[in-house]
Amino acid sequence: MSAAEQRTAPDEGWGSLTVDELQEQLESRGLKKSGNKDELVSRLEDHDAELEETDATVEEEKEKPANRRGSPETITDTAPTAAPRGEDGSVIVAARARYVRSAPRKARLVMNHIRGKRVEQARAILIHTPRSVSGDILKLLDSAIANAEANYELAADELEIQRAYVDEGPTIKRYRPRALGRATRINKRTSHMTIELTTIEGA
Repeated sequence: MSAAEQRTAPDEGWGSLTVDELQEQLESRGLKKSGNKDELVSRLEDHDAELEETDATVEEEKEKPANRRGSPETITDTAPTAAPRGEDGSVIVAARARYVRSAPRKARLVMNHIRGKRVEQARAILIHTPRSVSGDILKLLDSAIANAEANYELAADELEIQRAYVDEGPTIKRYRPRALGRATRINKRTSHMTIELTTIEGA
């Protein structure tokens, strides 16, 4: 007799078997085989009910139709979203950089040069500006251009810088030892920089 046939309940039910036969059935299923006959029978009946529920769940999963790749349920809308607009109706695309390790006063000196310029002119100015913060501002400008191209399908040659400003971030405080046991505080300032692009009129 195979193992599957041994695990099938007899026609008369599990109660028609002897205690030794019930214990063999429980042992073959890896269940506890101690207790009186009624406990053994109820344990086998509970296990049979669990197996039937598991089989029914497997059959339901097989009957469910699998979603094919590219089916109507999985297709996403790839149309570009509408760009945010200002009060005058112009398109505005922004990018922000926070906690940049540069003093706001130094960053504003560079931001003043690119405000109101076209994107190509602003990139040329930043590339040739001999200040360390110009590299961070150039990365921020490239990020704003990428946002406009990827999210709103705007070309770089039709964009200009509408707003470019720097806010003061938290100050990191450090101390340097000085003469006679004194300590001098060093303020390492940070900046929050924002660049907003808009479309050129008539572009």
